[in-house]
Amino acid sequence: MNYFAFASTDVGIVKKTNQDSVCVKIAKTSDDKQIAMVVVCDGMGGLAKGELASATVIRRFSNWFDRELPNKINNFSWQNLSDEWTEMTREQNRIILDYGKKIGASLGTTLSVILIFDNEYMILHVGDSRVYEINDCVRQLTEDQTYINREINRGTMTVQEAKVHPKRNMLLQCVGASREVNPEILYGKVKVNSVFMVCSDGFRHVITNEEIYENFNPVNLPDENAMKQGSSFLIDLVKRRNERDNITVALLKCTD
Repeated sequence: MNYFAFASTDVGIVKKTNQDSVCVKIAKTSDDKQIAMVVVCDGMGGLAKGELASATVIRRFSNWFDRELPNKINNFSWQNLSDEWTEMTREQNRIILDYGKKIGASLGTTLSVILIFDNEYMILHVGDSRVYEINDCVRQLTEDQTYINREINRGTMTVQEAKVHPKRNMLLQCVGASREVNPEILYGKVKVNSVFMVCSDGFRHVITNEEIYENFNPVNLPDENAMKQGSSFLIDLVKRRNERDNITVALLKCTD
């Protein structure tokens, strides 16, 4: 299976700094297979602190892909990957938490990362950025780790109530601001010509799954240029609808 990808991030219409960070990596193994990784982090904290938190975590996963993954390909194991990524995430949580205590500030970041290899994928997820799979429909793979999503699942809050609830932006955990982080780990099989979308919450707040599908269904994404056009259209649409957050989306298409 082969991959091509595109990512775009925008500061949006209100904030002065972009606290989102994104990373896309595609590499070829020694036996001519391809392996791909997409990471999106949405930072939080005053001034440039959220930007620092998200960039720190992105850098760790980027370095892992470039420097550590090549030594593991011959004995690749999804369970080992799960253990390693979980420890990396907890390590980053400790580093950012300690830095925050040192400077007397609170900062943190969401983390959604997917690795695709040999027709399978694994996702590690913390917070409310999202990973979607798009083929014959748009399917959200990750679960938002938020107060309102927890209450909706418990049946104590409706979707309409959640939209205006004062705690609608409260995360249950994030990297760097939680005493302990327990990432969600997901596994799955990859269908040929599927598109995986990873985005920050600013990208998806004010658009529908129908609008996502219209622009990002696999038939409409034959190449990177089409991904760029679709991403630009939806980011502009999000801004016209007065989304106040930073906006980030990354796309990865899997072809035979």
